[in-house]
Amino acid sequence: MFSKACEYGIRASIFIAKNSYEGRRVSPKEISKEIDSPQAFTAKILQDLVRHGIINSVKGAYGGFEIDKKDIATIKLSQIVIAIDGNTVFNGCGLGLQTCNENHPCPVHDQFKIIRTELKEMLESTNLEELALNIKSGASFLKV
Repeated sequence: MFSKACEYGIRASIFIAKNSYEGRRVSPKEISKEIDSPQAFTAKILQDLVRHGIINSVKGAYGGFEIDKKDIATIKLSQIVIAIDGNTVFNGCGLGLQTCNENHPCPVHDQFKIIRTELKEMLESTNLEELALNIKSGASFLKV
C-alpha cells in the first residue's frame, strides 16, 4: 500500500519522536540501523521529512534529527504519508489504473474505496506521540 520510502519514513519518524521524548537527537546512521534501511536512502527520506516540517535537522557536533516535544502529539501519520508518497493512497485506484472513478470503475473500485476511506481515517487520527510512547513502553516495536 505504501512505498518502501514511506514505510521507512514512518518508522524513522517514530524512532526520532521516541528519542526526542528522551531529549536525544539521533544521527542518520542510528536511524538507518534502527529502521533497517540503507543509509543513503534514509538520508534522502529524512531530507523530505525536514522539507515538509515533520522533523528538524540540527547541524554540528551535537547535531542530528529531532522533533520538538510540543509538536509530537500534533504530527499525524497522514502528514508523513503525504510528504513521502503524496496523496495517491487516498484517491488512487486499487489496481493502479490511471482512469478509475465512480463513472468508470475498475473491478475492485467499490471494495477498495471502503479500504481507502478506513485507511485515511486511521492515518488522520493516529499521531506520532501515541506510536512513540507505545515503542517506549514496549507495547509495540519497530524491528524484530
